[in-house]
Amino acid sequence: MERAKMAEESLETAAEHERILREIESTDTACIGPTLRSVYDGEEHGRFMEKLESRIRNHDREIEKMCNFHYQGFVDSITELLKVRGEAQKLKNQVTDTNRKLQHEGKELVIAMEELKQCRLQQRNISATVDKLMLCLPVLEMYSKLRDQMKTKRHYPALKTLEHLEHTYLPQVSHYRFCKVMVDNIPKLREEIKDVSMSDLKDFLESIRKHSDKIGETAMKQGKEWGETEDHEGKAQQQRNLDNIVLQQPRIGSKRKSKKDVYTIFDAEIESTSPKSEQDSGILDVEDEEDDEEVPGAQDLVDFSPVYRCLHIYSVLGARETFENYYRKQRRKQARLVLQPPSNMHETLDGYRKYFNQIVGFFVVEDHILHTTQGLVNRAYIDELWEMALSKTIAALRTHSSYCSDPNLVLDLKNLIVLFADTLQVYGFPVNQLFDMLLEIRDQYSETLLKKWAGVFRSILDSDNYSPIPVTSEETYKKVVGQFPFQDIELEKQPFPKKFPFSEFVPKVYNQIKEFIYACLKFSEDLHLSATEVDDMIRKSTNLLLTRTLSNSLQNVIKRKNIGLTELVQIIINTTHLEKSCKYLEEFITNITNVLPETVHTTKLYGTTTFKDARHAAEEEIYTNLNQKIDQFLQLADYDWMTGDLDNKASDYLVDLIAFLRSTFAVFTHLPGKVAQTACMSACKHLATSLMQLLLEAEVRQLTLGALQQFNLDIRECEQFARSGPVPGFQEDTLQLAFIDLRQVLIDALSAITLSVGEPWACICSFCALLPPKKYLYWTSSFSGIGPHTLLTMDNPTASTSG
Repeated sequence: MERAKMAEESLETAAEHERILREIESTDTACIGPTLRSVYDGEEHGRFMEKLESRIRNHDREIEKMCNFHYQGFVDSITELLKVRGEAQKLKNQVTDTNRKLQHEGKELVIAMEELKQCRLQQRNISATVDKLMLCLPVLEMYSKLRDQMKTKRHYPALKTLEHLEHTYLPQVSHYRFCKVMVDNIPKLREEIKDVSMSDLKDFLESIRKHSDKIGETAMKQGKEWGETEDHEGKAQQQRNLDNIVLQQPRIGSKRKSKKDVYTIFDAEIESTSPKSEQDSGILDVEDEEDDEEVPGAQDLVDFSPVYRCLHIYSVLGARETFENYYRKQRRKQARLVLQPPSNMHETLDGYRKYFNQIVGFFVVEDHILHTTQGLVNRAYIDELWEMALSKTIAALRTHSSYCSDPNLVLDLKNLIVLFADTLQVYGFPVNQLFDMLLEIRDQYSETLLKKWAGVFRSILDSDNYSPIPVTSEETYKKVVGQFPFQDIELEKQPFPKKFPFSEFVPKVYNQIKEFIYACLKFSEDLHLSATEVDDMIRKSTNLLLTRTLSNSLQNVIKRKNIGLTELVQIIINTTHLEKSCKYLEEFITNITNVLPETVHTTKLYGTTTFKDARHAAEEEIYTNLNQKIDQFLQLADYDWMTGDLDNKASDYLVDLIAFLRSTFAVFTHLPGKVAQTACMSACKHLATSLMQLLLEAEVRQLTLGALQQFNLDIRECEQFARSGPVPGFQEDTLQLAFIDLRQVLIDALSAITLSVGEPWACICSFCALLPPKKYLYWTSSFSGIGPHTLLTMDNPTASTSG
């Protein structure tokens, strides 16, 4: 095979050499250079030389033949040929020299050409590489952009980049191995984006759960400002406008967007969202706000981009329903945690405030999500959460507020609940049940006030000296009159020093009643109640204060064991003035509620019965104390019913008793006339009854005329006291009627000594068993327990008749 191939090549070379020889033979000498060059360019110039020599020999033979035929011409030709040969040799030398020079000179050119050849090859390769890279670079740039977006947590733009990479760029370079790796990695990247966005959402949910109280605190501060500057009727519309303003305000690390731009937010996010805003999730730092004078909105504290990103990522991935269910489920769980009150919430107002802040923060976030997303949450879902929150909140408040015993804490709680309700009402949540519950707390507040004022009244009554207030100057007089509505022209005309008829507890109690009314009014503020309802509430609470709290306090003072008659008299005087002041309390309530007393269904102050009852109780206590004092004096009575001596003066104990009564009734001058008269009449009747009981005691079996005469002197002392008019206002002899039965008994007893049968028994008393046997004594008077003409028999007819 190789030999055949070599033979074939030899034939081709021989044919080529033959062609060249023909060209040499037929070509002009001046143009022979290119032909010779083709010989030297080949590798068979040795064989060519042999061919040439052979051709020369052939030509020489032909020449020789021709020369033999044309010898002379041959000689001439030889001569010329020799010349040609010489010239040819010269030419050869010149060609060789030229070739040598050419080779020497062209060596650098050849090297340069080789280098050029290599450069051209490299250039071609580079050009091909550049063309391929121009196809691959956009893919690599998009992939690098994708990684950067994922690294900076710009998940939604990353998802959009991934979509462009998959459908636009990778198909153009799909035959490269790295592209195949990318194509295989795309599902993993989608899952990674999905997982990372969900992780960000979880971080967001955890963040707002921890900081919902801060969000709520800011919202309630805004609610307080709205309440101070706007009417409640315009708040709903104001919130809608305010919500737009809030959304347009600058926020730290994120770009604020209006509501209408929210739904297209993520198409622009690929180009415009900054890395910092993408990283933020949860609560932002309010202290870094550029405008420190402006209070940031509740929504300004929260970067909602994790929710929006996750929502749109799941929407693009076809799992929006899964995301919505997950979000709502997690927020329901957080709602239950937020609505669980701490066990010690009732101890301080901060406990209630933190509880309310958490609830407000939760629903502010949900309201914002409702208005800035398409269907993530809907109104039915929000209403369901709110109904649950409302029921649990009201139940918690009812439970914990029942432990509050401090009215100030209850009042602060009420203000906090009102702020809580107003804030949520601004966001569109119905809060009527909260205001209804406040009416329940109002009753509890009234009870705590009553308990507090019970202590206040107790302290006032215990610290009072129960003496008329002395005044020594006009300034002091005006100060007392300024505290209590009192007018007395005669007292004003009197020179200083002088005294008010009442003691210090009167203006103090009056002012405390007014303070109670103010306290009731404070609770009614911001409850959206009509003036009539406020007036009715205040009047009912004031009636309870008077009829229950103040009445019990007065009754306790009156029933104290160590209470004296002077104190009781002063209490009667004080309650009389307090009763008169009730009309001023009526006017006071009318002035602060602007409800006229003539209005239909207006509750009247019936607390005047409190002072009447207290006065009656004091009067009864005076009567009781007087009788007890009389009994104490009568315990000193030591009658000797068998004495025969006569002192011609009343008994010492009775003189002291009458002196005590005179001094006591002298104190009664400031009492209402009927009270003093009744007290005096009651004391006289009790004294007469007690003396009669002394005379009719079962132990008194007999007595002497001297004892009766001494007893008669004591009765005369009592009758003289009655005639002296210790208390003005009695008609003639009215007070003496208290002793008439006692006087009649004594008269009958003295006249009985003349009633005897058979002989006079001048020294025998009708009470003594000194009558003769079987003799009887008839009584002609009527007294307790013995009717007229009752026949009395004596049990000891054999008793001694001495004396």
